[in-house]
Amino acid sequence: MKPFVLLATRAEDLPADEEYALFLRYTGLDEGSLRRVRLESEAMPDFDLDELSGIFVGGGPFNASDPPEKKSAVQHRVEAEFAALLDRVVARDFPFLGACYGVGTVGAYLGATIDRTYTEPISVVPVTLTEGGASDPLLAGMPRTFEAFVGHKEAISWLPERAVLLASSPTCPVQMFRVGRNVYATQFHPELDVEGITTRIHAYASHGYFAADELQLTLDAVRRAPVSHPSRMLGTFVERYAR
Repeated sequence: MKPFVLLATRAEDLPADEEYALFLRYTGLDEGSLRRVRLESEAMPDFDLDELSGIFVGGGPFNASDPPEKKSAVQHRVEAEFAALLDRVVARDFPFLGACYGVGTVGAYLGATIDRTYTEPISVVPVTLTEGGASDPLLAGMPRTFEAFVGHKEAISWLPERAVLLASSPTCPVQMFRVGRNVYATQFHPELDVEGITTRIHAYASHGYFAADELQLTLDAVRRAPVSHPSRMLGTFVERYAR
């Protein structure tokens, strides 16, 4: 089988390594068939898409909507690398699934409006499929409404017509979309379980996702309802696109 790639941007080793472990678990892949590239510390390789099965993107600390002067040199490099990659991915309709930062990368590439209108605190929210989502093969077998982990400072408030809206939540209208037939992006985190999001809450406690005195409230919020369905998408992605 041709390998899949996970493009990651987390600088902190513990949440970065746990993110990779979660993608391995829920895709069913091993380290040889899911190659990780940590873009915060190395340049994106010049991928030969003919030699890959598909591309995953994990979450991360970068906000596409930040003013240019507030972005680090690393963020500017990573954004330019994603723009160049998406030129080829979108043109070829190559299998791509971006989780959380997928909204920032694919959304920015499409010219979507990304701002802080629909931020969501770290929590569990009900995500509901649109008609397009209910008929999408990547979401086959998913309930029409399911619980998912979220936590983001920015979101899409306007999605171009060339993208198909697949899912929404009460507090964020664009939770998932598709471009073409094979390029996907989610605002929620399909790779997370409660242990994984707990690690991230502690790792990013000082990164502005919640106030200093809200740590316990945030830990309680991600336990308010069981989350079991989103991770199914990762296995389905592999089943559809492995070659």
